[in-house]
Amino acid sequence: MLGRRPFFVKRALGCHPYTNIFDAIAGAAAAQGNGVCTDEQAGTVVMLRGDMDALPVVEESGEPFASTNGCMHACGHDMHATALLGAARLLKAREAALVDANATVKLLFQPGEETFEGARAAIADGLLENPRPQAAFAMHVNSQSPLGLVLYGSPALSGVYGFRITLQGKGGHGSSPEICIDPITAGVHVHLALQELIAREVPAAKEVALTVGKFAGGQAANVIPDTCVLEGTLRGFDVELMEHLKTRIAEVVKGVATTYRTPATIETLSDVPPLVLDDDMTQASLGYVGATLPKAAFLPLFHAMASEDFALISSEIPSAYFTFGAAVTDTDEHFAQHHPKARFSDAELPLGAAAYAAVALGYIADHKE
Repeated sequence: MLGRRPFFVKRALGCHPYTNIFDAIAGAAAAQGNGVCTDEQAGTVVMLRGDMDALPVVEESGEPFASTNGCMHACGHDMHATALLGAARLLKAREAALVDANATVKLLFQPGEETFEGARAAIADGLLENPRPQAAFAMHVNSQSPLGLVLYGSPALSGVYGFRITLQGKGGHGSSPEICIDPITAGVHVHLALQELIAREVPAAKEVALTVGKFAGGQAANVIPDTCVLEGTLRGFDVELMEHLKTRIAEVVKGVATTYRTPATIETLSDVPPLVLDDDMTQASLGYVGATLPKAAFLPLFHAMASEDFALISSEIPSAYFTFGAAVTDTDEHFAQHHPKARFSDAELPLGAAAYAAVALGYIADHKE
């Protein structure tokens, strides 16, 4: 899915009969995101979301099915898509009950989470319309947590602001810097100024991280380039502080760029709020999943500086989001997500499928019209 335009698949199970779930998914794709039920027809509506994109990582997992095309499911999104498809099958088998309950289940198989583009594109394409979900549930596997451990919390994940800074200089021979304008020198000072912004203007008690992960300028040791490009990411949980820092980043970059005579442009690469979940939906989902998976352990410890574009959905409708342990048995094989050796236990798949289905059926049972 890397490099393709984000899209989503949705279907209102219970609105119309299908011969099997694969027909339902095919019908959703053919609908091109226009929906199949009005709000009036849909009754109680709950949405289940599973992201499914990979990463540009060369796989070193050693799995027999390891990717060989330079892209890898190092974050476990293939697990999410598989579990959601399993839930779809479970729900399809109960379609008559959904019809009787005047209920609708939307399924969102979402690419573009890693680039923070998928949820926004899905919403723009009508995800929250025709019919509009009254609640949503998503999950994520964890390659380092044991099977049966479910984590939750709110805010669960930080907001993210991704940016690209381009500094325009005047290139020339490295032996004559005085007749050039060196954007690399300006870029170094921009980088340092951004780090000092966090160190000097953000309270120590606030959870904020600013990282410049890309610094590109020049092709040869004796040539001053025309441009220097920095790309970075700002993470935090305080929305007001994040907005203030976006303004300050622009001010600092402009000030440094002016000092070093390198006009600067700043592009927004991503802008997603913190993942804030609904307390009532979370507590209800804990009950639904706990009743279905009685051996699971639930801990309110999910709070991390990573980011997730499901936040764009949770900011619109009441939502819950859980992390499911999916570590393999051998602890020597425990690698963090996004690592080329990351592995996940397939034993989590039926647990994830059951959890998805349990939330949908439980919510419908509690909200019959």
